[in-house]
Amino acid sequence: MSVLIVGSVALDDIKTPFAEHKNLLGGSASYGAVAASFFSPVRMVGVVGEDFPEEHMELLKKRGIDLGGLQKAAGRTFRWSGVYGPDWNSRETLSVELNVFETFRPELPDDYRRSPVVLLANIAPDLQHMVLDQAEKPGFTIADTMDLWINIARERLVELLARVDMLILNDSEAKELAGESNLVRAGHKLQAMGPRYVAVKKGEHGCLLFGDGGEFFACPAFPLEDVHDPTGAGDTFAGALAGTVAAGGGPVDFALLRKAVVRGSVLASFNVEAFSLERVKTLTADDLDARLEAFRRLTTFE
Repeated sequence: MSVLIVGSVALDDIKTPFAEHKNLLGGSASYGAVAASFFSPVRMVGVVGEDFPEEHMELLKKRGIDLGGLQKAAGRTFRWSGVYGPDWNSRETLSVELNVFETFRPELPDDYRRSPVVLLANIAPDLQHMVLDQAEKPGFTIADTMDLWINIARERLVELLARVDMLILNDSEAKELAGESNLVRAGHKLQAMGPRYVAVKKGEHGCLLFGDGGEFFACPAFPLEDVHDPTGAGDTFAGALAGTVAAGGGPVDFALLRKAVVRGSVLASFNVEAFSLERVKTLTADDLDARLEAFRRLTTFE
């Protein structure tokens, strides 16, 4: 089955303690679509400007991503600039230029409307609602979000929770949205707000997955010695998860989502090994299988 991914497409300028790069491919839809393409066909919806580099477009095409829903508007592409601290956990946004993304309204081509799996990547809740208003009874819907939307669009985000099957967010966001200091209580409270499943990302400490009837899975992160750029790791996780769900080809259950979380964690571990999507674009199926097997050995004690 195919997965529909709607989100931002951006050009990023990123500085870390070790290097600095400009005009990198970024945005939640870009990372999510490339990650999902390792497991299932992908339909991508977003907007770019006239300055969007052809090399970035070619990468998306090379991954077999259907770009029929990618709008090209007059003006400049959404741009973000940021710098990371030496511990990788602190990030300062230096500038945000919404440009063509400021007036972006997702429009689904007719065949996109019947996508069986929908990933609402990290964009404003109003835009996520617009997608669901156009979608025709998707089998499984996933929404990603962040602290910005919790702070400035909380009401619309809460309304969205009643319309999706799964919510993805990080640990501090889960506590903030649920109003709980304990992460397990926060996960259960978020489920009570609508989604059957909640995935709480914990960065280098892995992910917690909450399911029906008290089902619970704690997934560690793959241990890495070298991190070059954590930008887009969460979007990569969400895309790989959605792609795995689509690849399942049928009803979604907790066992499938456990597998999806592991794949998301492993693919995100590749993402942080280089700037932007530079590592992921050279990733082979054998590379991925080898790390999944290494991950299995690390986490199996029987």
